[in-house]
Amino acid sequence: MNLLIVESPSKAKTIEKYLGAGWRVIASVGHVRDLVPENGSVDTENNFKMKWQIMPGKEKQIKLITDELKKADAIYLASDPDREGEAIAWHLLDILKAKKLLKDKQVYRVAFHEITKKAVTEAIQNPREIDKNLVDAYLVRRALDYLIGFGISPLLWRRNLGKSAGRVQSVAVKLVVDREKEIEGFTPVEYWSLDALCTANSAEFKAALNKFNGQKIEKMTIENQEQIDNILGKIGTPVIGASVINVEKKKTQRKPAAPFTTSTLQQEAARKLYFASKRTMSAAQHLYEQGLITYMRTDATNLNADAVNEIRGFIAREYGDNFVPKTPNIYATKSKNAQEAHEAIRPTHFDAPAKNLSGDEAKLYDLIWKRTIACQMTNAEFDSVVADIETDNQIAVFHAVGSTRTFDGFMKVYTEDKDDEEDKKESKLPVLNIGDKINISELIPEQHFTQAPPRYTEASLVKKLEELGIGRPSTYATIMSTIVDREYVSQDKQRRFHPTNGGWVIASYLNKYFTDLVDVNFTAKTEDTLDDVSNGKQGKITALENFWEPTSNMIEGARGIKTSDIIDEINEFMHQHLFADGNDSCPECGKKLGIKLSKFGPFIGCSNYPTCSYTKQLNKSDKPVQAAETAVQTIKSDAVELGDGIEFRVGKFGPYVTDGAKNVAAKQYSAETITLEIARELLANAGKKAEPVKIGENPATKKMIYYYPTGRYGAYISSNRVNVSVKEMPDLDTAIKLINNKTKKA
Repeated sequence: MNLLIVESPSKAKTIEKYLGAGWRVIASVGHVRDLVPENGSVDTENNFKMKWQIMPGKEKQIKLITDELKKADAIYLASDPDREGEAIAWHLLDILKAKKLLKDKQVYRVAFHEITKKAVTEAIQNPREIDKNLVDAYLVRRALDYLIGFGISPLLWRRNLGKSAGRVQSVAVKLVVDREKEIEGFTPVEYWSLDALCTANSAEFKAALNKFNGQKIEKMTIENQEQIDNILGKIGTPVIGASVINVEKKKTQRKPAAPFTTSTLQQEAARKLYFASKRTMSAAQHLYEQGLITYMRTDATNLNADAVNEIRGFIAREYGDNFVPKTPNIYATKSKNAQEAHEAIRPTHFDAPAKNLSGDEAKLYDLIWKRTIACQMTNAEFDSVVADIETDNQIAVFHAVGSTRTFDGFMKVYTEDKDDEEDKKESKLPVLNIGDKINISELIPEQHFTQAPPRYTEASLVKKLEELGIGRPSTYATIMSTIVDREYVSQDKQRRFHPTNGGWVIASYLNKYFTDLVDVNFTAKTEDTLDDVSNGKQGKITALENFWEPTSNMIEGARGIKTSDIIDEINEFMHQHLFADGNDSCPECGKKLGIKLSKFGPFIGCSNYPTCSYTKQLNKSDKPVQAAETAVQTIKSDAVELGDGIEFRVGKFGPYVTDGAKNVAAKQYSAETITLEIARELLANAGKKAEPVKIGENPATKKMIYYYPTGRYGAYISSNRVNVSVKEMPDLDTAIKLINNKTKKA
């Protein structure tokens, strides 16, 4: 029998149908091992050696894999075809080697980018070794995230500055805060435009003032009403004669957009479907696991030749040969450093949209299907006409533009949306020739003001991160959900990001004391380094050393900063935001107001405390400010909301999780490593006796050795009334030694 291991149970079911008899397909259910959640799990003094443990709740899955492996002749590691997938394969192999279960077993690494019978079969026929470079890149990434989490987060908790600081999430929050600073500091500038309502051949159309008294009229040329009134007076009203002095006709074309990458899929789903990035990726994951689309984490825009031929054949049948370009459309990958050589996201079949789908999956599949078909269609064609119309007194020239679509091309199927751009609607002009007389029945002046830059949406923030080379396909959805879940940003009805008060505070702190961490160039360089490790251009240790030296210096430097100095820096950074009118005087005593930090969140307080106890909420959405005596207290541990009313806290006896009704110890976790899923499991198993797992018989006593994943002091093994604490389930030989050595010492 052959054993094939994938990441998700639904994918396992699909693939097992393809392979049939002689195959067993099971899932790892994502990652199975992670760093031990304690200080020192990445040893910076010993070549960054890492300490791993089986993730809580994954013991049963490992047991299932080991049981099935004993029956198998060969094992195929078929986790996802990216850096994280390669890491899962490596972890599984390392665990199985440690358990000495691979003797006389063939081990293969296989990867496929779509779950079709053809793709799976071809992958199995062409196995490879685990890619050490990809694994090293994962190890660097995981070590960096760990070192930042354990290095910076305690500094935040201790001073009530925030819940966590991540390598990429911090940059995302800083971008949102910087955009808000631009908006708050923006001064609108007045300008005017002038349109003429024209009539020719019984048809009405508009033309914009282009020249006045021989001067070219640009967007900001007319600065105020006095200038526009002067122009109107010299042109004359109400009815003005004019003539066409120039006509230009040309044909233009518009090309279809490239097929979806992870980033562009998230952007377009946000624009067209109003999906958050996390929602998009969840639906895409389900489509992939059903074998309906190719792998959904990719930087690439290329399609394989077979897919292109199938698409072109479908277009010819459905829409006609004139919608099929002479040669296939080819799209260059725009990503600065495409992480792996994947295809773009596309359907696995093109004959017709998939049936039996509903909800998010149906909507997203329709989007992917249309975009993919359109990308291999001909250009849309337009007739454009530009006419210059001069008043009879030759003092003004108006410019009229008309555009008419003459051939749909790809637009018959799909048109891409844009962020923060006005749609340019098609407008028709009547037939115009040089010398034609034009009646101007009305002049329409309009006052305008320059606009502040728009706040980011999920789509535009993902686009910005991608442009800066920050983050990768697998991280965008997590970044977006994390900055919302940690309450560093909020979203309005238009789905635009606003920094919360907590977002302002942490951005100002990191901006001053962890400059590199929130510097886009430094962060992009780190991403480039990970790519260099993936490609074998840089070694793992070198990459970690280059990162850790400046980061550790920042951490050490920040440890000794006085809280009062930190608050002064935050006040300077946030002054315009806090006191837009410039008035920062206390209304009760006249002393200076400023930001104060507490476990209840930031608030405005008087510098004359405790003599003056004046406090003020930062905005209406804040929770009520507690009494000043309570609010200004600094405590070491703040509750971290995980979701569903569950919180992670640090109390008198250490870390714990609570749902309000019961508290359960979580000593092996920190705010960085705890997740909602882990917390749910801890709460669900509270008070229950752990389900033991049989490891094997102890030959010295002929008694069975059992592994208990949870106990009063954590995981342990037990046999014949002898208990030994362990961090993960050991193999039989190790378990025997631990039990027998403990017995001898007793």
